[in-house]
Amino acid sequence: MNDRYDAGYGETPYELVGYDEYGRPVYRQVPPQQAPQQAYDPYGQQQGYGYDPYTTPGQQQTPAYDPYETGRQAPVHDAYGTGGYAPQGGAQTSPSYDPYGQTATSGQQPRVVEQTAYIPQQARPAAQETAATADQDDPTSRPERDYHTEQFAFVEEPDADSEDVIDWLNFTENRTERREEAKRRARSRLVALAVVLALAAVGGVGYLWYAGKLPGLSSSDSKSTGTTTAGAAQKRDVIVVHLHDTAQGGTSTVLLVDNTTTKQGTSVLLPNSLVVTTDDGTTTTLAKSVDEDGSAGTREALDTVLGTDIEGTWRLDTPYLQNLVDLVGNIEVDTDTAVPDPAAKKKGQAPLVNKGEDQTLSGKMAVAYATYRAEGEAQNAQLERFGQVMQGVLRKVSSDAQGATVTVQTLAQILDPSLTDKDLGAFLAKLADLAKGGDYKTALLPVEADGTLSAQASESVVKDVLGGTAKSPDKDAAVSVSVQNASGTKANTEDARVVLLNGGFTFLEGGTPSGTQSASKVLYADAAQKENATEVAKTLGLPTSAVKKGTVAANADVAVVLGDDYEPSSS
Repeated sequence: MNDRYDAGYGETPYELVGYDEYGRPVYRQVPPQQAPQQAYDPYGQQQGYGYDPYTTPGQQQTPAYDPYETGRQAPVHDAYGTGGYAPQGGAQTSPSYDPYGQTATSGQQPRVVEQTAYIPQQARPAAQETAATADQDDPTSRPERDYHTEQFAFVEEPDADSEDVIDWLNFTENRTERREEAKRRARSRLVALAVVLALAAVGGVGYLWYAGKLPGLSSSDSKSTGTTTAGAAQKRDVIVVHLHDTAQGGTSTVLLVDNTTTKQGTSVLLPNSLVVTTDDGTTTTLAKSVDEDGSAGTREALDTVLGTDIEGTWRLDTPYLQNLVDLVGNIEVDTDTAVPDPAAKKKGQAPLVNKGEDQTLSGKMAVAYATYRAEGEAQNAQLERFGQVMQGVLRKVSSDAQGATVTVQTLAQILDPSLTDKDLGAFLAKLADLAKGGDYKTALLPVEADGTLSAQASESVVKDVLGGTAKSPDKDAAVSVSVQNASGTKANTEDARVVLLNGGFTFLEGGTPSGTQSASKVLYADAAQKENATEVAKTLGLPTSAVKKGTVAANADVAVVLGDDYEPSSS
């Protein structure tokens, strides 16, 4: 069905009157044609829009030009000057119709009511399309339009697009957060690295200052003084251990040192030939002091010669050492020699202790190894073996003070009054912790041939480990004895040295003559030294007939020549 309204279609035709502001065509209903009625014109002429008073009577006026082609009726002027509208399409203005056959007295024409309709399907005329295009090209030529809210349509975006936008925003936000987090982590690492470097630098400078090695702060002359002061300022706990060999006789001495400042443990081995000063001012050896002066006298003598402060004495007889090793569950030691079994009745039997690394020693084996001294071997060799056993024991003792104390109490020893079982247990527990952590070492105190200490030789032990200063007795306080070994047995020299040092004499090495002698001699050059020479002969176990006047070296008071008749002491 065609809904178009074309002119002449039906009884009420429509005609195009223009376009609205949206470009849609506007139509109006064409009124029916009526016979024009001539209104009374006193001047005998018709008037229309654009009245021309100079027009000749009977001439029809041309309607005024409508530039916008709106189709509206142009106003006309009547005789009285009132304005009316002429009908569209060039219709003549007619007087008002009076149904009673009367003519309206007024010159104003009634307005015809117009009916309009919108037909969206109808195409726009070409002329008006051209005018609309011209209006668009020239914005100043078209009138302003008044837009209203109902003229706009709002389109809601699909949900899928909204989710895509949200996902993109979330992705962007997460990416930004990851970048910021990476930057924060990088800054944290840089700060941590800077702190570590700063602490390392401060620690290095502090160590150099502590050791007196900072350049410009100490000269070569004052360097040793600064180091000594720093070493003396350290806190150390020291006890002395005396091992008594109840089977063969003799003693061995070790200082156990716990440096609480540097967290370092040390066993300092003290040779028996070390010369110390007794209470009465006389000199004697360490071995003789242990036998005669007891624990208190020896402790004080060691404090004097080493410049230390020994807190207590632990006497450890060989049976207690055997029990101690068994209590801690055997020890591991790198043995330097094979030790024969003392109870062996025949030669050639398997040794009690084998030579090698990581040898497991029981209590009996540990005692045999700690006290073993081969023929012609120096006493320091046996002393070093005892130090190995002590360090092996410390590695097996409990690091807990209470556990170590129980071990000490289980030994059932009668301890020296200077050291209680709780004090000894706590001290051993600290050393055990250091030994298990690898912060433990063993050092031998270097002693000269005459039993004295030189400051240069003992600096690394006396000053660095013990924090003291070597103060050997004056050599002039004891009689110096020069010894030559003509017996043919090399070990006799060492034995005579120990015996003389234990007797309070100063030992001097006289060398070895070209040949051997059958009888020993004790010589003196000054008659005032005859009594001292006699005392030397008695100390060495020689008869008094061996004492004679003879030639003596300038640095000695008495000279001794050992012959074949010399018998070494059992110690």
